[in-house]
Amino acid sequence: MTHILIAEDEQGISALIEKGLRGNGLDTTTVTDGDSALRHAATGEYDLMVLDLGLPGKDGFTVLRRLREARNAIPVVILTARTSVADTVAGLQGGADDYMSKPFRFEELLARIRLRLNAVPRPPVTVVRHGEFSLDLRTRRAVVGDRAVDLTTREFLLAEMFLRHPGQVLSRKQLLSHVWGYDFDPGSNVVDVYVRYLRRKLGSDRIQTVRGQGYRLVGENVVVGSHG
Repeated sequence: MTHILIAEDEQGISALIEKGLRGNGLDTTTVTDGDSALRHAATGEYDLMVLDLGLPGKDGFTVLRRLREARNAIPVVILTARTSVADTVAGLQGGADDYMSKPFRFEELLARIRLRLNAVPRPPVTVVRHGEFSLDLRTRRAVVGDRAVDLTTREFLLAEMFLRHPGQVLSRKQLLSHVWGYDFDPGSNVVDVYVRYLRRKLGSDRIQTVRGQGYRLVGENVVVGSHG
């Protein structure tokens, strides 16, 4: 069973997260201070950690830094009341896999956790398909029906992100992190611009806007598998 470490000192928040994750088939352990968070994460028994920055003892930044210095690659989703761009950038540059601000919606946190869990290395695939649209990950070739589609590097990465997470709402911040690596201002509209580019090339009805949340791939089922 997938085991999530929750490092959160606010009991109401940790209880909400714990109940929600367990209701979705995930096992949880909750700790309330930075020293405990570091000890538990270092055991290698957890698949992901939800980390508050304002922990007593060692704060979240220190916990994250110590883990990464020890080459501990546990996926970390920061969940914090600190909402400044400086804190967000510091968390991500410090090795966090995602950054989410309080107050939050549990459904979004669950989606981000699942996204990071799905990013754990698996046997490589070579072709990702969505109906008549396919991406060959080896040759970087995109095909719609019987015609080749010319995608830029950013467009290809964005399309691949959608294809690997069909039906899931992906926030602009998640897409920015995957495709641009947060080299851009998180408030930039570059994601929206590139979604428009993809719609023009792939069809306007393939990518749906979910107001206030982000975008998702809709329509036919996605198949991921070997070429041929």
